[in-house]
Amino acid sequence: MKRKRFSEEQIIGVLREQEAGAKVADLCRKHGVSEATFYNWKAKYGGMDVSDARRLKALEDENAKLKKLLADQMLEASALRELLFKKMVGPVAKREAVAHLQAVMGLSERRACSVVGADRKTIRYRSRRGPETELRDRLRDLANERRRFGYRRLFILLRREGEQSGINRIYRLYREEGLTVRKRRARRRAVGTRAPILVEARPNTRWSLDFVHDQFACGRRFRVLNIVDDVTRECLAAIADTSISGRRVARELTGLIRRRGKPDMIVSDHGTEFTSNAILAWSKGYRVDWHYIAPGKPMQNGYVESFNGRMRDEFLNESLFFDLDHARGAIADWVKDFNTARPHSSLGYQTPAAYAEVLTATGSSAALRNGSAPPPVAHPAPNGVTKSVEAPITAG
Repeated sequence: MKRKRFSEEQIIGVLREQEAGAKVADLCRKHGVSEATFYNWKAKYGGMDVSDARRLKALEDENAKLKKLLADQMLEASALRELLFKKMVGPVAKREAVAHLQAVMGLSERRACSVVGADRKTIRYRSRRGPETELRDRLRDLANERRRFGYRRLFILLRREGEQSGINRIYRLYREEGLTVRKRRARRRAVGTRAPILVEARPNTRWSLDFVHDQFACGRRFRVLNIVDDVTRECLAAIADTSISGRRVARELTGLIRRRGKPDMIVSDHGTEFTSNAILAWSKGYRVDWHYIAPGKPMQNGYVESFNGRMRDEFLNESLFFDLDHARGAIADWVKDFNTARPHSSLGYQTPAAYAEVLTATGSSAALRNGSAPPPVAHPAPNGVTKSVEAPITAG
């Protein structure tokens, strides 16, 4: 700011000399100012004393400060409107916001950093990391193949291919590439008292059954009967058809027992297929303990419900089926991939087939001692719920 040559007291003194009878030209030559400057002084300070001039100066300074504050607030409001739909979370986003304000509004770096609330050192920082192009491309390819996989399972798949990067680097690249999978989870609360039914950690200890529904491209609906081993998490069968009765369920279970062996217990809900006379006769004939969960408590059959959720999220919602044969082939391929290739988080990111081999080779007790197997599974059930339901079988 240019410094004034004359103070208010000096200007009023010059004006008093002119009022005393001195000529304007002589005063201008004496003090080294032009006549235009003298008459500007007279228009501004004419008739004032020193106190009035000081008061006027204070008012002018205060007015200038208020104008500056108002201009700054208007500028900040305009800048914030420019950033209204931009996320400013993290250093990268703040750098982008500062660059946008500088390019669009012509703000200085200091002013833009003040509006955004960022440190100038953060804005001037330039990353020294390598581009990691090959790893990013492979991670993106795997995420496109497994659209519903999170970074943990993608990390396991990369490790299988020999990638030595840690999980933190994979997570950073996963976020930077925008591969995050968002899920909406319902909030569930435990109600009542639960009595666990413990089973030994070995294959064929307990199976779970449930249905999942979908439809073809033409709109016709079909259903899939899923049978899951609760210990190994293997999908033992996924039978697709437009209609599956209780007799069909019994027939499929008989064929599965011939291939794999008889389970100690089977868990299901109270669906009409599972409470039919055909199933009751089958469970009694094969001496298999059939446990029905409490009505309206699907989480008591949580293993097959979890499998249904993965099947729905990763396969059914991502596929279009044209007919029953197409659906059966696609389901069989996905079940094979689930059992032999997909890492399972509750098994330490092993595949269900590999975990079943560990249990079969070493035994459940040895696997527990080595830490390669989880503890025995327990099925939550309320007090007072019986293990099995007996009903009279129709004669004839």
